[in-house]
Amino acid sequence: MAERRVNVGWAEGLHARPASIFVRAATASGVPVTIAKADGNPVNAASMLAVLGLGAQGGEEVVLTSDAEGAEAALDRLAKLVAEGLDELPETV
Repeated sequence: MAERRVNVGWAEGLHARPASIFVRAATASGVPVTIAKADGNPVNAASMLAVLGLGAQGGEEVVLTSDAEGAEAALDRLAKLVAEGLDELPETV
């Protein structure tokens, strides 16, 4: 199981626009990914409602996991997106 622990780089946390950007990137990765707060239950990273339901705040640690083929590269890209709080999807997603 591949795992990445990263702090949320968006000041407003994973809400509205940042959550939408993250969910689109998770879907585009082509591998099933889960996201959880450091002490919480994992949810489907490709589900907008699930990601919003986390209530992850800016600076809070989240855990991204996947056991699919290609998970390492996908998690690297998603972790970078979350950590940097990018306003747009990068070309590499």
